[in-house]
Amino acid sequence: MLKAAGAMLLLALVSPVTIAAQSEPQKLALADALQRAERQNLDLIAARARRAAAEAGIRAAGQRPNPTANFGVLRDTPHESLFFDQPVEIGGRRGKRIEVAHEERTLTEADIAVVERGVRRNVREAYFALAHARGTTSRRQDALGLAQRLQEIAHARFEAGDIPQLEVTQADLELARAQAAVEVAQQEERVALSDLNAVLNEPAASNWDVGEALTALPPSFALEELLVKAGASNSEIARISQEARVQRSETSLLQAERIPNLGLQFGVDFNSPGPGGFNYGPRGQVSMEMPIFSRNQGEIAQSKANERVLEGELAAVRRVTDARVESAYFDLEARRTQVSLYRDKILPSSRRLAEMAEESYRVGKANILTVLGAQRDVQQAQGEYLDSLQAVHSAFALLEETVGVPLD
Repeated sequence: MLKAAGAMLLLALVSPVTIAAQSEPQKLALADALQRAERQNLDLIAARARRAAAEAGIRAAGQRPNPTANFGVLRDTPHESLFFDQPVEIGGRRGKRIEVAHEERTLTEADIAVVERGVRRNVREAYFALAHARGTTSRRQDALGLAQRLQEIAHARFEAGDIPQLEVTQADLELARAQAAVEVAQQEERVALSDLNAVLNEPAASNWDVGEALTALPPSFALEELLVKAGASNSEIARISQEARVQRSETSLLQAERIPNLGLQFGVDFNSPGPGGFNYGPRGQVSMEMPIFSRNQGEIAQSKANERVLEGELAAVRRVTDARVESAYFDLEARRTQVSLYRDKILPSSRRLAEMAEESYRVGKANILTVLGAQRDVQQAQGEYLDSLQAVHSAFALLEETVGVPLD
């Protein structure tokens, strides 16, 4: 009994110090958490930084070739010459190159969307993991209260001579177990809080009050509606579709590059003495590569083959996405059913049984093992209920990521 009282005193002294080390909790709704991550998550910030590189790629694609300046000194006449060589792109090559850069920028946006969906799922899971940890701490604190009440009953009955010392020892042991479980739950709660702060990129000392978010079930959707949304918005489908568009624009660029550049040369010759000589005179020249042996045949064939590969991958991904949406949907519905069973049937029945067992022990109609068994059944049912609630939200997060658009 002295050991149990000492443990209770230690818990009372340590807990306030630990809690005081954290800041005062602030209310944090799921929507607020998602908005914070949208602004602050480091993975998202890094992914969005790629936009600048994509924009620079468009500028680079639009650049025109520079002229070449040539100055020559010869023993023959004319003795000096100065001329410029300006390559001229024909056949729409520059426009095709810019088109490829625009498509690559759109592909970058698709990559960013993949990161956004992943971050959104991570926020959901970390948010509800904290809610689950807080619920577990509360549940174990309730169990601690039950264990304390049971210990008081056991001591009162022992002093009255109704039960042996063995039952008092069992009650003390159960109290010590409950105290240890509370401490473990508090540590797990701190881990969950740290994980949420990490994904939100908030200071480690931030403390959040998520309220009863875990018990608020996500909205329901018809499977057909989700399949339509996924076909239009799934990040993997969007990415492969954009890769196919990039590949088609690259094929078009390769075809435009079959027309060689035109070389225009113009300048001045100096110092040509002798009959018919001159001090200076203009010169001009036109050149063009002859596309006889190489006309990008291999590159175009390879690019078209890549187009066919991407078309096949897109068809496969669409089918796999439909299967994943269906799987995630049915898993979510199964989790909803599980939550309903625990909330409406299992939990109320186990609580009534525990109350009846405690009352029976109080009046001497049951032994302590009966009460302990009933209380453990309640704790197990409450723990499984919390697990089922977290599983619902995890299943919804997976479904939302698979569909590719926010669903709430």
